[in-house]
Amino acid sequence: MTTARLVTLSLLALLFYDSHAQSMAPFKQLRYDEDYAYLKKDSSSNWYTATKFTALSKDKNSWLSAGGDIRYQRLWFNNENWGETPADKDGFLLTRILVHADWHAGNRFRTFVQMQSSQANGRVGTPSPVEENLLDLHQAFADVVFPFQQTSSLTLRMGRQELLYGSQRLVAVRDGPNNRQAFDAARLIYTNSNIKADVFYSHPVQSRPRLFDDGFNDNSRFWGGYLVKNQVPILSNVDVYYFGLWKKNARFDDGAGREIRHSIGGRIWLNKKYWRYDVEGLYQFGDFAGKAIDAWTFSVNTGYKFADTKLKPEIGIKTELISGDATNGDNKLQTFNPLFPRGGYFGLVSLIGPSNLFDVHPSITLDLSKRLFFNIDCDIFSRYSRNDGIYGPNVAMIYPGTKSTKKSIGRQYSTHLEYVPNNFLYFRCEFTWFKAGTFLKEVGPGKDILFAATTVQLKF
Repeated sequence: MTTARLVTLSLLALLFYDSHAQSMAPFKQLRYDEDYAYLKKDSSSNWYTATKFTALSKDKNSWLSAGGDIRYQRLWFNNENWGETPADKDGFLLTRILVHADWHAGNRFRTFVQMQSSQANGRVGTPSPVEENLLDLHQAFADVVFPFQQTSSLTLRMGRQELLYGSQRLVAVRDGPNNRQAFDAARLIYTNSNIKADVFYSHPVQSRPRLFDDGFNDNSRFWGGYLVKNQVPILSNVDVYYFGLWKKNARFDDGAGREIRHSIGGRIWLNKKYWRYDVEGLYQFGDFAGKAIDAWTFSVNTGYKFADTKLKPEIGIKTELISGDATNGDNKLQTFNPLFPRGGYFGLVSLIGPSNLFDVHPSITLDLSKRLFFNIDCDIFSRYSRNDGIYGPNVAMIYPGTKSTKKSIGRQYSTHLEYVPNNFLYFRCEFTWFKAGTFLKEVGPGKDILFAATTVQLKF
C-alpha cells in the first residue's frame, strides 16, 4: 500500500469526521439497511449530511442518499498453498471500491443501486475469481412496502442484491475477499418488534474479471426461508431456516454431477456485555449425481469478556464438527456443503473451507483502548473423515483424500491489531503462521505458510 493512498484516505476520513458527521450512526455491513430518513428534521445540515439525505420534493418524502467504501489490502505469502503456488517475494495489492445510491419515493417505494470495482495488482499468475472484477453492477433492486400493522412491515424486494443470514456460516456478503457476493433474487421480508421472516428465490451472481460481464447465472439456483425470533425465554434469540441449492455442475472428492441439496437448521445465540454464545446445527439431504446426500454440521462459539477489568480481556473458544464422505464410490455423499459462507471463514488468509473438518479454535482479545484492539488465536484443523479430502472456502477441492490416511491438517496461529479512529476509517495489521500437519506433508509439498496483511478501509 503506497503512502499516498494511506494519506489520502486519512485526509478524507478527517474531512468527513469534521463535518459534524461524528454524531451519525455507524455504517452497517449491508449498506442498504442504513436509514437516513431522520435527517429530514435535521436543521444543522452540512455538505456531508446532504450526501446522506438530499430532498427531491417539497415535503421531503422523496429523497436520495449516497455513500461508498474504499479498501486497500497489502497481502504477502511465503509458501502460498503450502508451496504449490510460485513464490512471490513482493506480495500484492488488492483494491476494492463500492459506491451506491439509494432513492426513496415516500414510505412505500425505494431503489438501491451499487457499483463494485475490484483489482489485484502485482499478483503472480491469474487472480482468483474473488480477487478481480474491474467494474460491474453489484446491486440493483427495488422495494415495495405494503401497508400493514403499525408495528410491522412487509416488503417485496426484486433485483440484484446481497444476502446475509445469521452468523454468516452459510449465507454471507463475503466481505473478506475482494469481491462481495450478490444474488439475482426475489424476496418477501416481514418484520415486527421481535420477529423477522424472510423467504427468497435467487440465482447466485458469478463474479467475472472484466467490465460489466457479471451476467445472469443459470447454472445455479438458491432458495429458502429464514426466521429470527428475539426475546425468547431462556434461549434469548432463536433462528430456524431452510435453504435449497441446485447446481448444474458440482464436484466433490466422490465425483461430479448435478447437485440438489436441502439444508434444515437452527441456531441459538446471545451477545451481551459479558457472555456471548452461538450454537448452531444443521442437516443436509438431497441428491448428487445419483447419490443420496447425508451431511451435517454442529458448531459452538462462546466467549466471556471481563468487561469491568483493565484491557477488558475476552476469552473465546469455538469448535466445529463438519461431516465428510465416509466411503468413496458408494451410493452416499456425506460431504457438507457450506453454500455461500464468508470467504475469510478461518481468517483473512482463507486457506481451508468448512467441509470434512474438525477444528478447535481458542482465542484471546484485548481492548488496548477504546479504539485499539488486539487478538491472538490458534486453530487446530483435522479431517473429520479419512476417506474425504480437504476443500477451499468455495468448496473447491484442494487435495483428495485417497493419498493419505492421516487426519491432521495443521495448526494456524494468528494475531491481528485493529485501530478504529472513527466511524469512517479502519486499520488492521495481521500475521498468520500455518504449521502443516501430516496429511498435507503426505499429499503435497506440505510447507509451512507465513502470511501478513495490512488493511485500510474508508466508509462514507
